[in-house]
Amino acid sequence: MRHSIHAEAHHFGWDRSIPPKVIVSPRSTVEIETLDSSAGQLSASSTLQDLINLDFARVNPVTGPIFVEGAQPGDALRIRFDEFHPSGWGWTANIPGFGLLTDQFPDAALHIWKYNAANPTVSSFAAGGQVPLKPFVGTIGLAPAEEGLHSVVPPRRVGGNMDIRDMSAGTELLLPVEVEGALLSLGDTHAAQGDGEVCGTAIESPINVVINIDLVKGANLETPRFITNGPVSRHLDTKGYQVTTGIGPDLMQAAKEAVSRMIDWLSTSHGISPVDAYMLCSVAGDLRISEIVDMPNWIVSFYFPRSVHE
Repeated sequence: MRHSIHAEAHHFGWDRSIPPKVIVSPRSTVEIETLDSSAGQLSASSTLQDLINLDFARVNPVTGPIFVEGAQPGDALRIRFDEFHPSGWGWTANIPGFGLLTDQFPDAALHIWKYNAANPTVSSFAAGGQVPLKPFVGTIGLAPAEEGLHSVVPPRRVGGNMDIRDMSAGTELLLPVEVEGALLSLGDTHAAQGDGEVCGTAIESPINVVINIDLVKGANLETPRFITNGPVSRHLDTKGYQVTTGIGPDLMQAAKEAVSRMIDWLSTSHGISPVDAYMLCSVAGDLRISEIVDMPNWIVSFYFPRSVHE
């Protein structure tokens, strides 16, 4: 059976007491309309001032919740992402105090993206280059067992704001159930993002999502798990990568150094501003742990696809 939920049915935190917007049985298909992560405060015509005026009490909305009949604590919800229907626009921002390199980028910056909603393959960056697109769901989760309202910002064992770019068409995600009915919600849809989402935002874009929901009884998962239906970086690796590294005993510091060095490289080699390079890294580059066994130093690498500029 097919159901639908409109974006008006959104909320800004996880709470088991929020009444479900729809009740479905296992093996149901649901089409979900989402708002962008600004909850509509930003639009395709927004300016930097709109970003500066952003009300952070109304960010990262999720549509739902969906009550799944028969779901009980200890079960897992299986969600298959079947279809993505993008809006044709999105935004990326450097938000002061948010992101990996907050000390280096204290000033607000905003880029509005446009793309073909019927064929979302690439979107041009104003400072130069084209970013490959891969629509996906940034935030998807279930209500936690603990009572009260919980922030939607950090991920948790029942899912939430995971920002895993492979939550895309064909992927199957399993989430551990903590409350009766599971109470599934999703939102924060993106047109593209690199692994790490280093500046704190991706191409934030309202996208309608069609999912299939099923139930796995007695799964007893500790944390989410997922299965992709094919390669996950083919849209990026056609021309290879530029790669920088950070090396040392602290993984977070090494990650910051790897990204900072890529920003320097992109700024020098392509003549773009550091903040533009930072936003490009967030939507197209991948932060990876390359080595974590050769004590006392670990290596974090940052991969930036050459296809963006070539």
